[in-house]
Amino acid sequence: GGGGGAAMAEDEGLVSVDYEVSGKVQGVFFRKYTQGEAKRLGLVGWVQNTSHGTVQGQIQGPTARVRELQEWLRKIGSPQSRISRAEFSNEKKIKALEHKEFQILK
Repeated sequence: GGGGGAAMAEDEGLVSVDYEVSGKVQGVFFRKYTQGEAKRLGLVGWVQNTSHGTVQGQIQGPTARVRELQEWLRKIGSPQSRISRAEFSNEKKIKALEHKEFQILK
């Protein structure tokens, strides 16, 4: 944490953040819904199933929008999913988007 009144300009930049979601998140169209939500928010990145039953990926876009998708990944997900935990790591400011779109990786 750490408080402090950050200027609004903080939220104007682009960020990149990795995520991994645990729970019942495979076989429930989690990737398809994540892609749909990301596109709705205008974000780019990717999502894929892992061999150990989680879903992971990367999100890039305006900070405020990325935060919205993080909340979605933490609490909502696809209708059939049961999210037990969503972890976010490697958050960093970026100058430009490194992906063209938000894709589902095999």
